[in-house]
Amino acid sequence: MEKDKFVNVIENIKDKSNKDLFEVEDFLFKQHVELKNYIVTMTHKLETIENLHSKVLEEIENRKTK
Repeated sequence: MEKDKFVNVIENIKDKSNKDLFEVEDFLFKQHVELKNYIVTMTHKLETIENLHSKVLEEIENRKTK
């Protein structure tokens, strides 16, 4: 959806047709799903990085004590 049309519908929501409202709703729903999936993916990546970092730190500490 074009930015100008989106902004226009949002700013004049009471005066817009059902068709316009459904287009904006569809756009927002798709954006929501896309962002949610991205957040889930990034959360998994972050957890993996944290686990690897902890593993490396643990090995470093083990080597210091020897």
